[in-house]
Amino acid sequence: MSNKTIYIVFLVLFVCLFARAQENTSQKEPKVGLVLSGGGAKGFAHIGVLKVLDSLNVKVDYIAGTSMGAIIGSLYASGYTGKQLDSIFNGLDFDDVINDNIPRAAKTFYERDNSEKYAVTLPFEKFKIKLPSALSRGQNVFNLLSKLLLHVSEVENFDELPIPFFCVATNIETGEATILDNGNLVQAVAASGAFPTLFQPVIIDDKIYIDGGVANNYPIEELKSKGMDIIIGVDVQDGLADRENLTTAPDILLQINNYRTINDMKKKALETDIYIKPDISKFTVISFSEGNNIIDSGETAALKKFHDLSLLPERKQSDRSSIKRIVRDSIIINDVKFKGNKRYTGAYILGKLKFKPNTTVSYVDFNRGVNNLVATNNFDTFQYEFHESRDQEGYDLVAMLKENEITTFIKLGIHYDDLYKSAALVNLTKKRFLLDNDVASLDLILGDNVRYNFEYFIDKGFYWSIGLKSRFNQFHKNVSAQFYIDQNQQPIEGLNKLEIELNDQTNQFYLQTLFRKDFAFSLGAEHKRLKIKSETLSNLQNTGEIIFENTDYVSLFGTLKLDSYSNKYFPKEGFYFNGDFHLYLYASDFNKDFSRFSIAKADMGYAFTPIDQLTFNIFTQGGFRIGEKSPNSLDFALGGYGNNFINNFVSFYGYDYLALLGNSFVKGTLSFDYEIFKKNHITFAANYANVEDNIFDSGEWITSPDFSGYALGYSIETFLGPVEARYSYSPELKSSIWFFNLGFWF
Repeated sequence: MSNKTIYIVFLVLFVCLFARAQENTSQKEPKVGLVLSGGGAKGFAHIGVLKVLDSLNVKVDYIAGTSMGAIIGSLYASGYTGKQLDSIFNGLDFDDVINDNIPRAAKTFYERDNSEKYAVTLPFEKFKIKLPSALSRGQNVFNLLSKLLLHVSEVENFDELPIPFFCVATNIETGEATILDNGNLVQAVAASGAFPTLFQPVIIDDKIYIDGGVANNYPIEELKSKGMDIIIGVDVQDGLADRENLTTAPDILLQINNYRTINDMKKKALETDIYIKPDISKFTVISFSEGNNIIDSGETAALKKFHDLSLLPERKQSDRSSIKRIVRDSIIINDVKFKGNKRYTGAYILGKLKFKPNTTVSYVDFNRGVNNLVATNNFDTFQYEFHESRDQEGYDLVAMLKENEITTFIKLGIHYDDLYKSAALVNLTKKRFLLDNDVASLDLILGDNVRYNFEYFIDKGFYWSIGLKSRFNQFHKNVSAQFYIDQNQQPIEGLNKLEIELNDQTNQFYLQTLFRKDFAFSLGAEHKRLKIKSETLSNLQNTGEIIFENTDYVSLFGTLKLDSYSNKYFPKEGFYFNGDFHLYLYASDFNKDFSRFSIAKADMGYAFTPIDQLTFNIFTQGGFRIGEKSPNSLDFALGGYGNNFINNFVSFYGYDYLALLGNSFVKGTLSFDYEIFKKNHITFAANYANVEDNIFDSGEWITSPDFSGYALGYSIETFLGPVEARYSYSPELKSSIWFFNLGFWF
């Protein structure tokens, strides 16, 4: 054989061996794709699967996700491990995240009063009720994703993530599935997870998107088109329910939607090389409280595919360390830009956000600021992007806003208590009534005691805001006979109780400024028309109705209020202070020999939770009158249980309403609240007081208390407000009294 022949044979063998080696290399390094389906809370099972993939060091080359699969998939693609995701999701309160529960601290005093009074709020436009597009804006979900994905905020092409990624959303106008693989990652994932009726649609490039699961809940074909050779698929979709589980309208609607996706999965499951189907039949799409168990089910299902997964290519150590995975506690915000705002200036928006450019802002404060803005209900959406600043450390914030075009609302509520009795509340609220930053509100309260409350407020934040109030209250009640009888009048033998009818109309004009979010100072003028009459004496003395009070009062007032309570009715933490000073300058002719007098009073409370579920609340109150000649009708009257008293009435366990009388008082209350399970409270309270005339002059206010009372109760938080029953006892009277309350106080 010639040298030339040998050379040719050698060359052919070399080429064949090289081709074979290339073929073997190709076989050893297939491209692995991971597809994660949607399924609401059932999607937590994805985390369990990811933990197994990490334990086997499986190299994933591309991730596709829909809905919850998009949320978890994007985080894994951005560099988080399965174990880290387990820790993150187990540390979340999903009730707060999903329901957009805006913390009380994020709201202005006016907005707090609104949220703590009405059970139902309905947008009203062109004389028609306009129902919202969803139960939640999804703002808290957006905030959370923005924080977790900050380290990849500059990535616009999702192929450039540590693991390339895309997600699926549904164009609500066309019904078509849309692949989102570039742009703002947070916005894309939020659109893919915008579950219909739960989260409002997301607008991207003037297109409206909802949950990708509506059109394509398992995008395996799209993932294969990316050049993937092996597909790992995790299917957490619902199966078809039987008739026993189809009892509600949502159940039926979900079943109808599942027809298509389940039929699609019959084909798609066969196309999946490693098909993982966790056993999550006992969970629902809203079983967020069962997160640990759902994650475990995903881990169990993945371990059943242990052999197949262990044969996949392993990733290099550097594959998961190219981007720092840091969840920061704070962020440097340099420049701030707003887009989409027309009526509301950038200064107004920054004022609500409570931070300024070129400052370091903690994420806690940033989220509070966003909640402050969202709580105004002046904006339908508030989405934003962080871009790394070019010339300095930190980020520039670019926010996209859509102003709320609906300005009229009908609000409803119901209530029962032992003083005002049964009541139904109908409210009409008009925002932008005269100005862009004003609101007008009228409460009509129908029931045993017809009342009204009108408020007009021009909100200027930390500048001086302007307010008008007009309120009418009335009730009938048996009270102490001495309360409305002049001190010089002889008491009537055998008369201990007096049936009175009280009418109070109060009109106020005031200026209010905020020192900080929870601290408000007000100055104003007040007109009060107070009428008190009784037929008890007229029946005894055969005369017409007896009028004890029929006077117009004019006063100047100042209030200082600090309120950081986490909840008005069941505070777990926070401090409360409310100081009020009234200088009465004028009274009409009914009040003879009038001379100026003043009334000062203050309430102070502190709530804290030393151990889970048990809360202590220490509350003190006091007040006094300056000036000898003043009407008894404006004195302090203790007794009963309530949260919405007028004038100088103060609640006190163990005694009926308006039972303890005097022109000065001190009172202390210690209450214990044990939340035996969510929104169900067992309460115990003890209160003590000294009340009579001039106790601060005589030193009586620092002596041992003359009056005491104790209460044991059970309370439930409902969408209507608290439902409460309290049994109270007075050692001095050696008698007990029950107090009942249903609904928010108004």
